[in-house]
Amino acid sequence: MAGHGYEGGRLDLPFVGISTFGKRPYVADWSAIDADAAILGAPFDAGTQWRSGARFGPRAVREASTLFSFGHAGAYDHEDDATYLPGSVRIVDIGDADIVHTDTEQSHANIETGVRAILNAGALPVVIGGDHSINIPVIRAFDAQGPIHILQIDAHLDFVDERHGVRHGHGNPMRRASEQDYVTGLTQVGIRNVSSTAREGYEDARARGADILSVRQARTLGTDALAARIPAGARVYITIDIDAFCPSIAPGTGTPSHGGFLYYEVLELMQAVAQRHEVVGLDLVEVAPDYDPTGSTSVLAAQLLLNTLGFIFHARGVG
Repeated sequence: MAGHGYEGGRLDLPFVGISTFGKRPYVADWSAIDADAAILGAPFDAGTQWRSGARFGPRAVREASTLFSFGHAGAYDHEDDATYLPGSVRIVDIGDADIVHTDTEQSHANIETGVRAILNAGALPVVIGGDHSINIPVIRAFDAQGPIHILQIDAHLDFVDERHGVRHGHGNPMRRASEQDYVTGLTQVGIRNVSSTAREGYEDARARGADILSVRQARTLGTDALAARIPAGARVYITIDIDAFCPSIAPGTGTPSHGGFLYYEVLELMQAVAQRHEVVGLDLVEVAPDYDPTGSTSVLAAQLLLNTLGFIFHARGVG
């Protein structure tokens, strides 16, 4: 065909085409999801308490993810001598939940509907925020999925109960999660500096069984000892706030906090958790791309999600 100029079809380089996540197939009909994992965007940021902009996170992370879509199936890792995400791992992008401006409850309900559709299809939900409040409807959708343990990678504890009547903002998600009887515990890693939660919030979290670790404590423990803090046999839901990372590598977020993780510290934890536990869901939140003109934060988010998915399905023996 004229203009293709490539034997065997389109070359389809990363900067060409429509930016679905990893250039995976787009599924508009949420009743027809047939995949191992499904990506849902949750572009809601009305829960922020300072700088908004995470509503553009899903779009930016999708665009960044095309960097890792050169068309050949899978990614060979010479360190692990493994090919991650081969063609046999079926990933689809189901687009975004509909967001109704100024209406937190309806927007959250629409996100919950999307996650329930993914779970009903037997696929792994992967949700891209949006601010961290989007974790609240995501966790609600797990009410019939059996017990889960939440691993939170974050600078902030997010364990506020209520401020001036606000219970569903981005400072509340871990408190709301702890109230669910199917959430058996929390491991909260990276918490540091001036946090979103007052001292009594930490006391409440620990009283509810939370294990809270700063970046420095996590580094002292090392990856294996850190991963061992998660109870044996737990089914794990992972929520990653991009501000867990040092803003020197991830400035594109609303509430940056210096002293954060570097890439491999989190990546190696993801690999260890995937090897030891059944991972039942994943979200990555608080990418606000307008604060990072280099796009580095979005690339970091996309790379972390794709590699974590690779670890999960490799551990499951898919492919």
